[in-house]
Amino acid sequence: MVGPETSDERLMLAFRAGDARAFEVLVRRHRTSVFNFILRFTGHRARAEDVLQETWLKVVRSAPEYEAKAKFTTWVYTIARNLCVDSARKESYRQAASLEAPTAGAEGDEGRPLGEALPDEGVNPERGAYNARVRPLLERALASLPEEQREVFVLREYSGIPFKEIAEVTAVSENTVKSRMRYALEGLRRRLAELGVDGDLAEDGRTVAG
Repeated sequence: MVGPETSDERLMLAFRAGDARAFEVLVRRHRTSVFNFILRFTGHRARAEDVLQETWLKVVRSAPEYEAKAKFTTWVYTIARNLCVDSARKESYRQAASLEAPTAGAEGDEGRPLGEALPDEGVNPERGAYNARVRPLLERALASLPEEQREVFVLREYSGIPFKEIAEVTAVSENTVKSRMRYALEGLRRRLAELGVDGDLAEDGRTVAG
């Protein structure tokens, strides 16, 4: 029986057995956090929406082979991450092939800064509680991080994924994940200072006003 207390893993097994309602619950439960991860990885809303759709389609297609050997979140974020990497690779090829093409206009999400493209409802109010002035600056600082640091920060601070799971998603050791998180925090502090933000960055990624 599918209910609000049913674990992700049991829901996925139920979906594998043919219960479409179980999949709907999984999507409602994780769509926003997965989208936020993808959006901050790609930096563009249009591409993020495409990758999000591809992620859930791959979940559907992979359902017959699904086994609850790991947490569902580890599995779905691994799928999303791999699709983000593929998307970034395709985008780099596209940009290399169109270096002389006219620059896209200001209209549309594809050309908008990351901070403007982010949905307001996407930030967890407890973990991402910063004011309207600081928020876009933090997003700009986040977008400037190396990809490997940014993904760890987003998975930890926006999606609430434990370091052990992040290590599985990114296929590196837990110590490496923690090191990348430390470098991410240091990089964000430096970039925020350059952007004129008064205060410091707390260990959970929030800005603390001076």
